[in-house]
Amino acid sequence: MRFVASFVLALLIGWVAPLAADATDTVRGGQIFTTNCAACHAGGGNIIKAERTLQEADLKAHLPNYLGAHESAIVAQVTYGRNAMPAFVDVLSESEIADVAAYVEEQSSQGWS
Repeated sequence: MRFVASFVLALLIGWVAPLAADATDTVRGGQIFTTNCAACHAGGGNIIKAERTLQEADLKAHLPNYLGAHESAIVAQVTYGRNAMPAFVDVLSESEIADVAAYVEEQSSQGWS
């Protein structure tokens, strides 16, 4: 009986742990965004290139691979930067970047309300 219970527990942990690891936190992402991104992108704008905002239409038009995988495209942009955007690979952790990407995606789909 003890073996069966241990086996069931191991299966549950195996199923739940990856879900928790993949979960993003948009509240934390918003906090990180405010600290690291809002100077240039307050309210989803862009003070460097006004036509390259974080509005959904501009992300679709200008962010490579956005149409295929929204958050992955944002993660790549934040991680490696491009054009005037600096890379944050050495500034933020992978999970922090994922949280920022989730936040940006959430906000862009809501029109940065």
